[in-house]
Amino acid sequence: MKLSNHFLVAALLATVAVPSATAALDSIPSLKIDKLTVTPAGRILLDGACYSPEGDGLNAGVALPDIRFGAKVSYGKWAAKIDVGFGYGKVGMKDVYIQYSFNESNLLRGGYFVHQFGLNAATSSSMKPAMEAPTTDDFFHATGRNLGLMYVYDRGKFFAGVSAIIAGTSLTTPANEQGKTSYGGATRLVFRPFHSTGLIAQAGISGWVQSALHKAVTEDDQYSVGDGYFDFGANFPTRVCKTKMLGADVTDARSVVKFTPELLVAKGRVALEGQYYYMNVSRKGDLKSYKASGAYGLLRGILIGGDYGYSHADAGLATPGPKTLELVAGYNYTDGSCHEAGIYGGRSNDASVTLNYYINKYMIARLRYCYTNVFDSDVTPNRHVNIIQARIQIKF
Repeated sequence: MKLSNHFLVAALLATVAVPSATAALDSIPSLKIDKLTVTPAGRILLDGACYSPEGDGLNAGVALPDIRFGAKVSYGKWAAKIDVGFGYGKVGMKDVYIQYSFNESNLLRGGYFVHQFGLNAATSSSMKPAMEAPTTDDFFHATGRNLGLMYVYDRGKFFAGVSAIIAGTSLTTPANEQGKTSYGGATRLVFRPFHSTGLIAQAGISGWVQSALHKAVTEDDQYSVGDGYFDFGANFPTRVCKTKMLGADVTDARSVVKFTPELLVAKGRVALEGQYYYMNVSRKGDLKSYKASGAYGLLRGILIGGDYGYSHADAGLATPGPKTLELVAGYNYTDGSCHEAGIYGGRSNDASVTLNYYINKYMIARLRYCYTNVFDSDVTPNRHVNIIQARIQIKF
């Protein structure tokens, strides 16, 4: 009888204790452990091109202009990327940066990468809808890589990128052999009242200011700083041949100011985008400032596939989906000659038609025809050329 009482007491205690223990366990917050994710990345471009007329640095052939391998790493709010290029058999650093995302709308990135400046910053070099970047964008060094720190705000109708840039530095040369460091700042401000699939409208403006570059001068194994300068230029719009078309060497430079307004509209399967560029390089003493300008426009249409989408992170059109066939007509004008300054960088007109077939998530086939005319250039005689190019690219 006493033993039965003991069992009864134990059962009653268990009835009370077990729910209490369960409730205590339920009150402990779940533990969330961030996972380190490493994603391999790479790209291969196979280009073929022919020219008419040939010669003077333009010869038909094939090339592997861009081969890259790297990785993207993410851990919680932190991310990093390293990208190494092997184009034309030469090793070179591409994107190398670390990034911290405060939330979905704010991030801070530091390292060596393309900073936000103009609409072309929304697409990498291999994802340009007209196959090649506009000549003006190349000439202005608008979307080249620079060391620096960039803050990006991306929310609703507004997008903003603000950067502090250290230019004229190399990742492979000691600081004492690089001359004087050039400092600058850039910003891109975008207003996009409509940014959904099938209906997109945005306008923006970007500004850039930077002190002059200075080369290191060697004398008796000692390094000193040379005069300030800027070197602007662009090749013919083809990567099978690297032939300079425009070039302006600005000496005795103090600083440069650039700005570019942008416009992007899309309705259904038709889109229009464009930019205007202006640049002014101030010079020492009584030397006249060097001024240059240019503009481009692209009319894009999807022949097979769905409507154009929007990429928030880049403030530009999203890459069309698999099995999409796209036609792109483009025009670019660049004026790199400044008679007041006595610098004849050249003028060029470029009209193109590009056919893009997005095979799947990783592969694109492109076919491009362009007519390029250049004149008033110190780096090449007045000439015109018809260029037909084809490309198969893999990017993951």
